[in-house]
Amino acid sequence: QLQLVESGGGLVQAGGSLRLSCKGSRSFFGINAMGWYRQAPGKQRELVASITRGGSANYAESVKGRFTISRDNAKNTVDLQMNSLKPEDTAVYYCNGNYLYTDYWGQGTQVTVSS
Repeated sequence: QLQLVESGGGLVQAGGSLRLSCKGSRSFFGINAMGWYRQAPGKQRELVASITRGGSANYAESVKGRFTISRDNAKNTVDLQMNSLKPEDTAVYYCNGNYLYTDYWGQGTQVTVSS
């Protein structure tokens, strides 16, 4: 099993920054892709960013140039640095990892961006 715990959400004004962190219960060396997803009220959950074990990152078009994903396999963490935040970034953000062909999710952390 893999347990994921997110932290770092909160309320920020438009243009501000937040850093989300996800801590895993086991080594990330055995997990290929880790990702951050988000779900806004009334909308489907969407991929924000993902990163492979080797460090290759992929971003949603809406966050390119503003968000940066990183991971530390030795510390079992994956972070999401969010800059130039917009009100449309408001959502619950979830950490995701696929371990032994099973998707695992954190409990989510709320990010609210005020205009």
